[in-house]
Amino acid sequence: MKPVPRRGPGQRPDGGRDDRLARPPRGRRPAIDPAREAAYEAVAAVHRDDAYANLVLPRLLRENGVGGRDAAFATELTYGTLRQTGTLDAIVAAAADRPMERIDPPVRDALRIGAYQLLHMRVGAHAAVATTVDLVRSLVPGAAGFANAVLRRVGEAGRDAWLERLAPADPVARAALVHAHPQWIVNAFVDALGSLDEAELALDADNLPPPVHLCARPGRIAPADLAASLPGAAVGRYSPYAVVLAGGGDPASIPAIREGLAHVQDEGSQLVASVLAGAPVSGADERWLDLCAGPGGKAGLLGALAAERGAHVTAVEVAHHRAALVAQATRGLPVYTINADGRDVGKDPDLPAGAFDRVLVDAPCTGLGALRRRPEARWRRQPSDLPPLTRLQRELLQAAFQAVRPGGVVAYVTCSPHQAETEVSVTEAARRSSIDVDLVDARPYLPPSLPEPGTGPTVQLWPHRHGTDAMFVALLRRSA
Repeated sequence: MKPVPRRGPGQRPDGGRDDRLARPPRGRRPAIDPAREAAYEAVAAVHRDDAYANLVLPRLLRENGVGGRDAAFATELTYGTLRQTGTLDAIVAAAADRPMERIDPPVRDALRIGAYQLLHMRVGAHAAVATTVDLVRSLVPGAAGFANAVLRRVGEAGRDAWLERLAPADPVARAALVHAHPQWIVNAFVDALGSLDEAELALDADNLPPPVHLCARPGRIAPADLAASLPGAAVGRYSPYAVVLAGGGDPASIPAIREGLAHVQDEGSQLVASVLAGAPVSGADERWLDLCAGPGGKAGLLGALAAERGAHVTAVEVAHHRAALVAQATRGLPVYTINADGRDVGKDPDLPAGAFDRVLVDAPCTGLGALRRRPEARWRRQPSDLPPLTRLQRELLQAAFQAVRPGGVVAYVTCSPHQAETEVSVTEAARRSSIDVDLVDARPYLPPSLPEPGTGPTVQLWPHRHGTDAMFVALLRRSA
């Protein structure tokens, strides 16, 4: 019998090379899986450069030639790691027996994506550890052994076991760890919903990948026709303009979007804009105003509705680059875009006081209602962000009261359920204004099929209740 030769590392029985086991010669950079490398670079850019994952990741995937299943893997790894950062940090710190601040930033981000694979994805423990260690070796060679030891400790227990070991006794602090949200956001959800039990449902919904919603512009294309043109798409549940893409899809490739027949917009944003368009006004109904229009989604919907009614929209945006986005998004619609501060009503000749029949204030806010779409936002926002934002919200709302004519209506909208940005901002703006306004019940201008619209007169949407972003809308009428 012929003796069987011994095989060295990376060698198959037939003498060929097994690349799965191969390791580069010492001193040469390890070959990194392009999907994991793209995920790491995106996570690192978010933490190092304050980048936005939804902007940086697609570019990295293109540059690395990552597509298909590998792109889906990289997307889940990137977004999941960013959503779970706080909880991953607690687990990694415990496994490393040192605070995360004492770990080099490149190693820190690599450990996060390695831990996410171990605790949240169907990736074998060996593959998750080995590929992350190779990544660390390429970044900080001297830290490879440390990364290997930390990830092996992380992999010794599942996520539930780690949470049980680390979760504090305080219910809110425990919910913050379990659902990967800062504690102040958990408190804000509890205040808005009235109970921790339901707040945890909202927190869970933030951790699910959101669907891609399209707005079929009225008068341009019917939602049923738009849905029929897209494989697996369906009309939305509540908005008369909504279409939901199957499996997310790539909106940039849709002909109806390129032709200006539709645009990407969460169904909740469509609903709150339709509240403004649906409320009755007496007399003329020709001049509409979008006071904070960037990047142009609501201006696009209002412009299409205005076109059907013989009205036109003045779209105001203070940031020049965002004003350009509004102009591009509303091309072909009766929308006049101006680069101005919405608080200059009565001072800017394009913003005369008492001249508009309908006014939308889609106010800048913390964005706590869209955390499922912006995975890094929950860790960037701080309670200290609230005072300047709420001051701006109230100033813009008071400007809207000046802009609307007697008998006209104002819709105040935020993508946040934080009560300081919703009920309190509305109440304070109305109290401080020299113009008399009355709150109008917004519920009749929403679809009757919408569940749990609340007791009124304002409406708060929620991902776990309605499948939308957590949009808030208050409707006010200027007294005659």
